[in-house]
Amino acid sequence: MGGFHFKELIVWQKAMAYSIAVSDFTDEARKNGKYFRMLNQLDDSSFSVHSNIAEGNGRYSKKENIRFLHIARGSLYESVSQLIYFQLKNYLTIEQLEILEKQAEEISKMINGLINSYSKNI
Repeated sequence: MGGFHFKELIVWQKAMAYSIAVSDFTDEARKNGKYFRMLNQLDDSSFSVHSNIAEGNGRYSKKENIRFLHIARGSLYESVSQLIYFQLKNYLTIEQLEILEKQAEEISKMINGLINSYSKNI
């Protein structure tokens, strides 16, 4: 097996599942032909979460890894804000939003745990 150890991180796996769930929503929402630019931004922000977790994991220092975890957390918060916008515009149901927010909250807690753990060792 290769050296891509980030795949073993539960937080990366959950962030990937979150990104796919968001992408499922944006794919469906695009059929309405509105908000194309905003849907792209939502895709980008949710995609950035697992991408930055992976990139940080590939860095040589814990300090660099922490920096990318902070970026991942920021992108996660950005995506939740965008999801709230789409719910307020009635493109996303309250139930759909609650499911995605629950996923995001769990990912956020896991990212915070990694940041705290890595910070103790630098």
